[in-house]
Amino acid sequence: MTNNNSSTNPIPNFYRASATDFKKIPGSSIAYWVSERVAQIFLNTQKFEDIGKTRRGLQTGDSERFIRKWFEIEANNIGDSLDKESAKTSGIKWFLFNSGGSYRKWYGNIEDVVNWKNDGQEIKATGKAIIPSENLYFKEAITWPKVSSGKCSFRWFTDGIIPGDAGPCFYDDSKLLKTVLCFANSKISLVFLSFLSPTLNFEVGVMAKMPIIEIESTKTKSLFQNCVSSAKSDWDSYETSWDFTTLPLLQPEYRQPTLRETYTKLRAHWKEMTLEMQRLEEENNRIFIEAYGLQDELTPDVPLAEITLTCNPHYRYNGDKSAEELEALLLTDTVKEFISYAVGCMFGRYSLDKPGLVLANQGEKIGDYLKQVTEPSFMPDADNIIPILEDEYFEDDIVDRFKEFLNVTFGKEKLSENLDFIGEALGGNGKKSSESVIREYFLKSFYKDHLKMYKKRPIYWLFTSGKGRAFNALVYMHRYNRETLAKMRTDYLLELEGKLDAKKEMIKSDIGKDAQEKVRLKKMIEELMAYDEVLKGKADAYIEIDLDDGVVANYAKFEGLVEKI
Repeated sequence: MTNNNSSTNPIPNFYRASATDFKKIPGSSIAYWVSERVAQIFLNTQKFEDIGKTRRGLQTGDSERFIRKWFEIEANNIGDSLDKESAKTSGIKWFLFNSGGSYRKWYGNIEDVVNWKNDGQEIKATGKAIIPSENLYFKEAITWPKVSSGKCSFRWFTDGIIPGDAGPCFYDDSKLLKTVLCFANSKISLVFLSFLSPTLNFEVGVMAKMPIIEIESTKTKSLFQNCVSSAKSDWDSYETSWDFTTLPLLQPEYRQPTLRETYTKLRAHWKEMTLEMQRLEEENNRIFIEAYGLQDELTPDVPLAEITLTCNPHYRYNGDKSAEELEALLLTDTVKEFISYAVGCMFGRYSLDKPGLVLANQGEKIGDYLKQVTEPSFMPDADNIIPILEDEYFEDDIVDRFKEFLNVTFGKEKLSENLDFIGEALGGNGKKSSESVIREYFLKSFYKDHLKMYKKRPIYWLFTSGKGRAFNALVYMHRYNRETLAKMRTDYLLELEGKLDAKKEMIKSDIGKDAQEKVRLKKMIEELMAYDEVLKGKADAYIEIDLDDGVVANYAKFEGLVEKI
């Protein structure tokens, strides 16, 4: 196969290739630029299908009914690390489900669960599902997204996960799983895929034809372990991971006297982690480039933007941004994640004294928390209603609770310094106090960020009176009960109405700023009264929810009371 693009060639970029060359490539893909060496690899090398199985995953036939985000439902009803037979007899309804996901290598993207109770009884009963290779469910595998908008990425997952149609898998019959993953995430595989599947649709038939050379196991075993371990550590550092335990900012190895100093140390670790992953991936590329004899065609270099760790801003934030812009974005998001975790502790979903989930099952109360955390350093909210208001009207005001959280985690003597750091990270420019910036964030942006983090399946629900935002309160869906709305009305809404009315009556003047404030308070009271009409009706209905129904169905029951998604 030759390139006839020369000064004597009248047709630029003209290639001459024989039909024999094309026939060496499975499916005879028309890849005119393929070198003779690559064509020989396809002719002489074993394929994925020779050493294992490439298989499609489960199509439920009704994803709205049978698939959820894992954080929507009860943690106790999610199966973890089970084999097929033990899953069948466990009585558990939901199991981790591989739905493909975005570009990420080595590990991650497991956020969904599927209803596979009693071996998928409900799914099978519909007659609509497509259930290929059921005998391979719950087995260790390598997965990739069936459809990608760019480069394909490959991830390992352990036993106990059901594959979905959007995340086809490779199952190993010859104990070469580690080698296959290292090869799949190398530059070599991207070259082969570029002509095996130029449409970016990576079906199992395409992957079955990938040529694989067996590499010395000690080399790939070490690379596999280091790359997967690093990617897993990164994935599990965020609360949407099923294996999340605590925030990196609060881990002992990074803790410093202040939040600013702690972030600086953590950021240095993230940089080292990213550079080490880059080194490992380039070593991986060198090994396979040499094994396939393609040193003259490929280099091992991997740009930082392709190091798929969430802590790596070059990957996390798309677009052409300066180093300064990337650092600012990462700092802001890390502080927002700290705030989100603090809110989780306020509700008892998390605890500073116990790793992982605490209250994560339907209707759990403070008593359930105290059974797990007998001497809490930070107590969760008693009634599962946390007000977000323009001022401190209640003792469980969210900004006050956040300050309390900071006192416990970094000490009272550092509170002012830590508030300033958080205010700066949230965009404060010094014109407002840090506390005001933080209150404004809770009022205007926290819920938007929560919806983004939880993929429009919020676990903390924002009850709000509307455009004027005279009344706002967060409720944790797992702790919701049929009396929550009545308590919200009597203990918060009506009491706030009374406090605002008293505040208005204290203003004696009817001119200037006093007059404007009276008008403003009057509008707020009117908004509260209108909201109360809806809230009273819903409270009197004693609405029940079922976490198994998911956020979409349950959230709709509170239409008119909650922020629209």
